[in-house]
This record gives sequence, structure tokens and C-alpha cells, in this order.
Amino acid sequence: MRSMTLAASVDAYFAALPTEQRAALEHLRRVILSAAPGAAESISYGIPTFKVKGRAVAHLGAAAKHCAFYPGAVADAFSVELAGFSTSKGTIRFQPDAPLPDDLVRRIVLFTIKRQGGA
Repeated sequence: MRSMTLAASVDAYFAALPTEQRAALEHLRRVILSAAPGAAESISYGIPTFKVKGRAVAHLGAAAKHCAFYPGAVADAFSVELAGFSTSKGTIRFQPDAPLPDDLVRRIVLFTIKRQGGA
């Protein structure tokens, strides 16, 4: 598990990660931002968070043995595409060498924004 030291910024969070997790999560960050240009980035609950119109649309993070994307409750809406990933209500877990497809991440982010009334 990661150190309990809270990062002061998204960049600081990434800097503290092992190389493989950092690369995977930095890529996920770029994909999220491509789906939600202008999203505000911050640290919330100790992990990178992306907000549109003041509402969180996604979080991401690293754990001891995986990376995670936290878009909220989307597992049912995207169950077919997420079949090969470990999921729970608001979490999609993946390995750095087996990331989520970029197009799927974009669609999930747009779905979350729309669900929140942002688009």
C-alpha cells in the first residue's frame, strides 16, 4: 500500500509512484482530460480528482498491486466492456500493463458528466 503521506498536488502524487504505475496513471490522466477539457485537477480523499463545474467526475489512484479508476457507479452501464476488469460499485481496477481502453475511459467520463447534468 502507498505511504499515508498525502500529496500536495496531482504531480506530487505521481512523483511518489513506482515507474509502471506512474506511467499508467499519467496516461489515464491525459485520457480523462481529453474527454473533459478544462476539468479542474486536485487531490481529494488523498488521490487525484477531476472536477467539471465543481463536481467530481473521476478519481484515480494506485494501490499495492493495481491501479484504479473511480468514475462512480458505472459498472452496470458498461458491464460488457468492463468484463475483463475487477470492478465494484464505483471502482475499476487494472494492472499497469493492461490498462483500460482509451475510448472506454472517454465514454465513461462523458457518461458521468452527462449523468451529473454537466452536458
